[in-house]
Amino acid sequence: MEQITLAAVRDTPLSVDEVLAAVTDPRAGGTAVFIGTVRDHDHGRDVSALSYSAHPSVEAQLRVVMEKVLSDTSVPGRPVVRMAATHRVGDLEIGDIAVVVAASAEHREEAFAACRKLIDDLKAQVPIWKNQSFEDGDTEWVGSP
Repeated sequence: MEQITLAAVRDTPLSVDEVLAAVTDPRAGGTAVFIGTVRDHDHGRDVSALSYSAHPSVEAQLRVVMEKVLSDTSVPGRPVVRMAATHRVGDLEIGDIAVVVAASAEHREEAFAACRKLIDDLKAQVPIWKNQSFEDGDTEWVGSP
């Protein structure tokens, strides 16, 4: 059975229910979900708009990161059962969901660890870049090389 059940980057609104359903499994005793939303400020500055861009290889890179997270967080006899992630690209508004990741495991400890590592590694390694516009007219790229 495939452990990575969803690895998608989309320009349409994300569904928490879709990600949760993707990690649902009768073997799982624990499920952890992280939902990242667009906030109205960053480092003390008011954000007025935000846009995400991604490299064409983004979904393949996301899957590589997810495979590594699975190998790093599964404990012998207590594996991570399923993992799913979606990220949005394009123009987003304050309050929009930008990313949803989830992991299910036989026990909560592995589910929490996998979910936390997945969002951290996704942000650090998957080629998705954020362009923020601030109320004062400045803009900044975040996560770009």
